[in-house]
Amino acid sequence: MNATAVSPLTSRRSILGLGLAAAVAPLTSAGAALGTALEVWKDANCGCCEGWVQHMRAAGFQATVHDVGDLAAIKSARSVPDTLQSCHTAVVDGYVIEGHVPAGDVRRLLLERPRAVGLAAPGMPPSSPGMDIPGTPYQVVVFGGAGGNRVWARH
Repeated sequence: MNATAVSPLTSRRSILGLGLAAAVAPLTSAGAALGTALEVWKDANCGCCEGWVQHMRAAGFQATVHDVGDLAAIKSARSVPDTLQSCHTAVVDGYVIEGHVPAGDVRRLLLERPRAVGLAAPGMPPSSPGMDIPGTPYQVVVFGGAGGNRVWARH
């Protein structure tokens, strides 16, 4: 074998390695597709909303943020029930994300793709991403599906 020849074993390993790298490259270690577009509407003066946006960006989402004065119109247009509303509203791949929903719950939503409007962390749970005050359990609700609202995750 000359110096420029590649053994069949090395060639197969290289090809398998490249294929595996290509399959894994677009994912973060937690499984979110890198670059998944997330559009967020929030109040310009809300620091906790900005904290949630940073949490989502750290998880691999590409967040575009709109500071708006009338969040009620956004929530109404996105069919967010009054009882599930929070301080900001987002849309990712056709789903509404209301409030401080953890990135892992959004990833699960995108993987499972339930027939629903989206997810909500009603109110402003102190332990949620962006609020970051540990110790208070909270729930994330999937809403707008045929079966009604139900608990999606407990934190």
